[in-house]
Order: sequence, then C-alpha cells, then structure tokens
Amino acid sequence: MRQSRSIIAALLAPLVASILLTSFAAGPAAAARKTAKSRPPPSPVKCEMPKFRIVVDVGHTPDSYGALSARNDPEFGFNFRLASLITTKLKSEGFAATRLLVTDGKARPSLFKRVGAANDGRADLFLSVHHDSVPDKLLDTWEFDGAKSYFSDRFSGHSLFVSERNPQFTTSLKLARMIGRQLKEQGLHYASQYTLPVMGRYRRQLLDKDVGVYRYDGLIVLSRTRSAAVLLEAGSIINRDEEMEMNSAERQELIAGAVAAAVGEFCERR
Repeated sequence: MRQSRSIIAALLAPLVASILLTSFAAGPAAAARKTAKSRPPPSPVKCEMPKFRIVVDVGHTPDSYGALSARNDPEFGFNFRLASLITTKLKSEGFAATRLLVTDGKARPSLFKRVGAANDGRADLFLSVHHDSVPDKLLDTWEFDGAKSYFSDRFSGHSLFVSERNPQFTTSLKLARMIGRQLKEQGLHYASQYTLPVMGRYRRQLLDKDVGVYRYDGLIVLSRTRSAAVLLEAGSIINRDEEMEMNSAERQELIAGAVAAAVGEFCERR
C-alpha cells in the first residue's frame, strides 16, 4: 500500500501545482451589508464554449490520498485518471479553456488551495471528481494479496453534491441534475445510502430523488467557490465489483462522456 502511494506521488509530482491564495481585506460590516443589499443579483454568465472556464478538480492529493479501495489502491489515483479524461473530453467538445486542477499538501489546506485557484482564475464552473467509500462501521474484512483488507459490497453507485451556501446554488443544482440525468441515461444508478440513518454524520438531504443529487452545505470546495460548483462521487471503490468497473476504460469513458454531454447541454441553455 505504501509502495503504491509512493509510485503515484512520484508520477504525479511534476503535475502538482502549488497555488498561493490571495487574502482580501474586509470592510466594515455595516458598509458591507449596505453594499450587498444595493447590489443586484449576479446575472448568468453567457456560455461561449471556447472561453467558458471550467475547472476539473482532482479530489485529494498524493499526500492526503482519500479512501483506500477494496484492493488497497488510493482514491487519488482513481480521481486523477477520471478527472484527466473528463478534461480531455471537454476540450475535445470545444471547451478549450477547461483546466485540470491538481493540488498538493495535507487535506484541509489543499481545500483552500482549490478554492483559491478557482476563484482567482474566475472559473465559470467547478467540478470536483471523487470516488466513494462508506463509514468505517460498515466495513467488512477480507484478504487480498496476502494482506488484511477492507470492503463493503452493500452499496454501490455514483452521487452528486451541491451546497446551498454556494452563491450560484441554483445554477449548481441545475448542472448536477443534468449530469445525473446523463449518467442515468447511460444505465448507471446513484448511491441511495446517504438518506439512511446508518450513515450517521454522513447522512445528507436528497434534493433530486430521480438522479441522485444531494445537499452538502459544509464542503469547502462547494460552499466557498464563487462559481457554480458540483462534486461527483463517480462510484464506490470500496465495493469489490464496482472497484473493478471503475478501473475499466469503458466505465471511465462512459462517465466522462456523460459529464461532457451535460456540460454541453448546460452551455446551450445558459
């Protein structure tokens, strides 16, 4: 497991961007409230495909690699491969300004780097790519490659998250629904466990029961990004069968195509 993490870190180190955050001085609270009240709501940004700035964020970092799969592969590697493919697909569809975002460092500081990169780059859309697991209490043990490993075959599927604290919440929800519909049309199902009490602190409000969009207000990359922002959990890598599917070129291509189709639809209706 340590060897696989070090290999991924070595391969991706040249791609990792060290992003400096810019601090902004806050004015007096009363003046800020007065300005906010007098300022009209932001108008939708016109979507001109070559100029539309999309940030595809690789969830986690080589140092803080996220979940481990049922076969002890770090989530970061899954995220990097799929996010790279989505970026390539979007560019091939005409979204030339699409950017793949890879950050370094520990978990929480890296979240603010992502937000800073998206906001400083004046992103029009922000998509964070992840792969799912389950709470530790739901894990079972098995032996893989001679080592004790963990899995949960109970749940599977993708899920989409948006934050009501995001200033473009309505737009975020619209995009998430479009992605969800495209995934559903490809025969994929969403993960329904987030509505269950067994999920504990990971339990979320289901905003769209047809395509699997959940509300997750506390996520930094969703709530503090100024653009529309969606987090995609592409599938469960702690599920032994789905892990193998998520590793396949066919599934990755299917998901990347669905995301690109949804963003294209979103742009047309902008």
